[in-house]
Amino acid sequence: MTTSDLDVLVPQAQSLEIAGQSMTIRPLVIGELPAMLKSVRPFAEQLTGEPDWLLLLGEHGDALLAALAIASRQPRDWVDALALDDAITLATTVFEVNADFFVRRVAPKVGALAQSLNGRLAGATPSPA
Repeated sequence: MTTSDLDVLVPQAQSLEIAGQSMTIRPLVIGELPAMLKSVRPFAEQLTGEPDWLLLLGEHGDALLAALAIASRQPRDWVDALALDDAITLATTVFEVNADFFVRRVAPKVGALAQSLNGRLAGATPSPA
């Protein structure tokens, strides 16, 4: 097993400097998952590959900023005050550190749920008027 294989199995923390503050982004822990899942649900399917952070911010800004606050373990007002380039750096780092959570767990489950609902809706017959 190579180091990169180990990084996939055991996500590694990343240190960075954002808005003049040194911080370490660590993988999410179980107690953070309920709030994080609620935050990313509106845009989970868009978290595959290389997300378009500006599009996500435009379409799901409040949910994305809430997710960044949770994952960075910073107050929401701190995240809200970030410059755009710092916010994108933070989002990219959060995504990289928690890629297993986003890509392998959240996005497929949201996609499977959507397919299941679409199948149910397609099979439903309209009720008589």
